[in-house]
Order: sequence, then C-alpha cells, then structure tokens
Amino acid sequence: MKYRREIDGLRAVAVLPVILFHAGFSVFSGGYVGVDVFFVISGYLITRIIISELEEGRFSIGRFYERRARRILPVLFFVMLACLPFAYLWMLPEQLDEFAQSLVAVSLFLSNWLFWSQTGYFETATELKPLLHTWSLAVEEQYYLLFPIFMLVLWRFGRRAVLLLVVAIALCSLLLSEWGWRNEPGINFYFTFSRFWELLAGSICAFMTVDRSPKSNNFLSVFGLSAIIFAVFAYDNATPFPSIYAIVPVGGTALVILFAGQGTWIARLLSMRIFVGVGLISYSAYLWHQPLFAFARLRELTEPSPTVMGLLAATTLLLAWGTWRWIEQPFRRREGQLLATRKKVFAASGIVGGLFVALGLAGHFGNGFAWRYPDIAQREQQINAIDQERLSAIRTGVCHFNRRRLTRDISDVFKVENCSSGNGKTDTTFGIYGDSHAADKAVVVRSLGFGTTQLTGAGCPLLPTEYPHSDGFCDTLLDYFVTEKVPSINTIVLSNRFDSAEIDAAYLSDVFAFWGQFGNNVILFSPMPEYVQFNSIFARFGKERASGIVPSRDTISSFWKNLERLDVPDNITIVDTEQVFCGITEGRCSTFNGNESLLTDYGHMSIYGADAFGIQLRSILSHM
Repeated sequence: MKYRREIDGLRAVAVLPVILFHAGFSVFSGGYVGVDVFFVISGYLITRIIISELEEGRFSIGRFYERRARRILPVLFFVMLACLPFAYLWMLPEQLDEFAQSLVAVSLFLSNWLFWSQTGYFETATELKPLLHTWSLAVEEQYYLLFPIFMLVLWRFGRRAVLLLVVAIALCSLLLSEWGWRNEPGINFYFTFSRFWELLAGSICAFMTVDRSPKSNNFLSVFGLSAIIFAVFAYDNATPFPSIYAIVPVGGTALVILFAGQGTWIARLLSMRIFVGVGLISYSAYLWHQPLFAFARLRELTEPSPTVMGLLAATTLLLAWGTWRWIEQPFRRREGQLLATRKKVFAASGIVGGLFVALGLAGHFGNGFAWRYPDIAQREQQINAIDQERLSAIRTGVCHFNRRRLTRDISDVFKVENCSSGNGKTDTTFGIYGDSHAADKAVVVRSLGFGTTQLTGAGCPLLPTEYPHSDGFCDTLLDYFVTEKVPSINTIVLSNRFDSAEIDAAYLSDVFAFWGQFGNNVILFSPMPEYVQFNSIFARFGKERASGIVPSRDTISSFWKNLERLDVPDNITIVDTEQVFCGITEGRCSTFNGNESLLTDYGHMSIYGADAFGIQLRSILSHM
C-alpha cells in the first residue's frame, strides 16, 4: 500500500485538538472530535490492508492480530507502568480503587464500559482519571475483533456485496447513535455499536480507493478539512455526541482521505514536515496526554494554570517522541528483536496484560490500599458516610432517579406515595423538579415542614427538549411531573447544576416561557458555588484546609450576566443560591460551619448543610 504523507499529517489535526481540549483550553471546546477523526483514519488504513491481502489470498487473522499487538500494546503497557508510582503516591484510596479497576479494563480492552459505569465523559470527575482516554482504544479493538472475521467470512461473495453490507451496517450504527443520544446519552458516548459507523466510514473510503490513488479535488478536500476545524471550535459539551452532528468531522475526514490527492492544497499542507512529524508520534501523544493532565490536577488539587497545562501539552509531545523512537519503532520491526515471532508477541502480551489485571484486582479488592494513609482513609470514610446520609435523604432510587445507582423501571418512581403527594404541616405544597441539586432542595423544603412533591433525576435539564447528555428517562419524568403533579401544587421549585448551555440567555428565556405557562408560583435557584475537589482536599488535609477553599464562580457570574438581558415573568422568583448558602457562615462562603461539613462533594449539601440552608431560606418560602 502506497504511503500517504498527508494521512500522517491528518493524524496531527486529530491529536492536537484532543490534547488542547483535555488541557482545558476552552477555545478548543470541540477538540474531542479528534477521536472521531482517528476512528476514520484507522478504519481506512486497516481496511485497505485487509482488502489488499484478501485479494492476494494471503490474509491471516493471526498476522493481523500480531500487527495490532505490536502497534498498540508496547506503548500502552509502558504508559500504564509509568502511571503506577504516581497513582500509588498521589491517589486517595477511593481514587486508587477506581484506577485499579481501569488497569483491569484497559488490559481487557473494556475500558469504555467501565468509564460509562463510573461517570460521564464531560463530568468534572473524569479529569482526574489517568486512563480515561483509553475508552477509544477499547472501541477500536472491539471493532477489530469483529471486522477482520466479518471480512474473511463474507469476502467470497465479492467486494461489491461486502461494501453494500458495510454501508448498511454503518447506517444502522449511525441511526443507533442518533437514537442513543436522545434516549441513553450516558452509554451512547462510549457504546461500541454507536461508534462503529465512524470506523466503517474509513472502511468505506478504503473500498473506494483500494485500486487507485485518491482523487485530486481542491474544493472537496478544503471543505473536508474545514469541516473538521469547524467542529473543533464550534462544538462543545452540549453538542449531542455521537449523533448526526458527528457527520461533520467524520465526513470531513472522509473527504480529505478521498480527495486530498497529490498536488492539492490540503495534501501539500498536511504533508509539511511539522504535521507529518506530529502525526507519526500521535498515538504515543494520545496515550501520554491524559495521565499527565490528570496527575497534575490530582497533585495540585486545583485546576493548574493555563501556563502549566501548556507546558504539560508540550511535554506530551516530547514524551511521545521518546516512546515512538525507542518503543513503537523497535517493537513494530520483527528482525533481530526479542519478540521476533508471533508466538512470543502473543505470549508476552498475555503475560504483561495478566500482570496488570492481577495488580488491578489487588488494588480493587484491597480497597485502594487504604493502609497507605490511615488518617486519609478515615477522613475519606467520614465524607463518604455523610454522602450516604445525603443519598438516603434525597431518596435516591425512590424519589430521585439515578440509573447508575438503580436498575428499576422509571415508572416505579411514580407509584411512591410520599414522593407524589404533599405531607407537610401546612397547606402550601412545593413541587420540586430538576437534577441532583433539585433533590437537595427537596431535602431543604422537607426540613422546613412544607408539603413536597419530589420528582428529580440525575442530570435532568429543566426543559423537555432533546437535550444532550441527559438520560432518556428525564423527559418521561418531566412529562409526568407537569401533567400529574403541577395542577395540584402551589409552588414549583426548580434547581439545576447549569452547564454552559443552560446558562445561555436563550435557554433561560425558554425556561421562563415553559414554566411560566402553568400559572403556579415558580422558584428558580441560581447555580450553587462549586468547591473543586472538596472531597480530596478534606480527605488529604482535613477540615482546616477544606474550609478555606475558594469557590468557583464562573457559572454563577455568567448566569447573572445573562439574566440581566431577560425579563423575568412576575410569577417566577430567582433565589440567589450563593447568597443563601454563604449566609450560613455569615458571608464567608465556607464549606464548614464549626465542625460540621456543609457539603458532601463539590456542591451537594450534607444533611446538616441542607438544614442550615433551609433556615436561611425560610423567610423566602414562607411568603410564597
């Protein structure tokens, strides 16, 4: 297969936005689409090799997997090994437990399933996971577990028939991803079959070009690269993904592959030494960047400065060159190497992978080696106990639906009488709807003796829109709340963590229009101040350090700034959550009041915090 320098240059276009996105540079808000570019390139290159070898009658499953092992495993295992001492020294027991689980999952190429079960890709906690990025390797290897066998079995029906079937499967996978973000966005991002169409897009390109050189079309190749760049800067964590939105970077990559032939502007651009150089080390760079960023955040316990993250991004490329030069290249060559035979490659891969699995199981069943730091482990247990009290108080799994903690059907929530009716000491009833922050407000309202109707769900937005990254049950929950409960309550209480899209003026205007139509009194709580890594700081250093954390106010400031542009309906009251919360500690905005923690994590209130919040809020609610 003829080498195409521009494809290596395209790898640079893929990896650099991913690195800068994970480094926290907001201008690259859609940098995560670089992974999708990688998928297309990978599908294209691997399928071209398979087709060529099938047509020559020399395709071998064993040789295919040997090449994959030589390409993927040496650097992956080296980076995992490099993570071990830093994880042992800097991670809290609970963090190390999760890291140990990831060692097992990565070794078995199942990390996409593990990280889905732990947390969503765009949540803050993911920034502290050194091996989070390996989810894409898992998807890729799951694809390559099936695709070569698929090709080998069906090739006898002819190339055209196989291509038509590949196109059909790709369309089904695309439709699945579109259905998935609307109904199961948590799993959709990581789901193998929601991503297959992106790899298959590359495979389709391979079918179209296997017998010829790529066409030279300046317009289409420029359009393709522009589409990728557009997605990098225009998309963000509110963009439904993967979905038809992913057609932009995926389709753009396909256009570059198909039409950036020799002599085109894009071929010349991507063939420049700097792009090709970064492209050659892109796999190593991808592996290194997330551990560097995650451990920097774990070590600092705050978000490192842009300067530090920029230096770490540069360090990523330096380390990538080193591992490309001394690990990737030697292991990909068979001649004169220790692992010169296929049998040795598979044996070594199994042994090293087995050692990581054993180490991961030891860390998991050893509770993150809690004996390393007994005082830290004790404080970690203390804050976890407070969190468990909160989960009970918000009635998670009963009145608060969270799919990660519960497998019961959403309809069961509607049958719980003490969630669906007022049971307070007054005639005033409050209906609480929203996400986990709304569940906290339900605890507050109940603590004051008011009747409550609580229907809340993890990550649920305030609008019945097709909103990305909220689970499919949210619309069901909202519809039931509006149709069955709103007519019988006096006051609607809304609360939400608010992401970047939900503090947009247009979105807030839609919130006012939707909830104002019912005629009830409506209370909307502004965003809660957030205390980054509160759990970790308390566990590591204790109350004194944790009580001095300065809260992040970026979301709060943007919320009030955007609100100034809007006319708030007369029946809607905006409660300044920050003012109420900070009033507990007389304006100091501390996480502790005396010896009592007001929080269980970055921004959810403990039972004590909810009671104290309620005392500050009482006068507002009493006049509703």
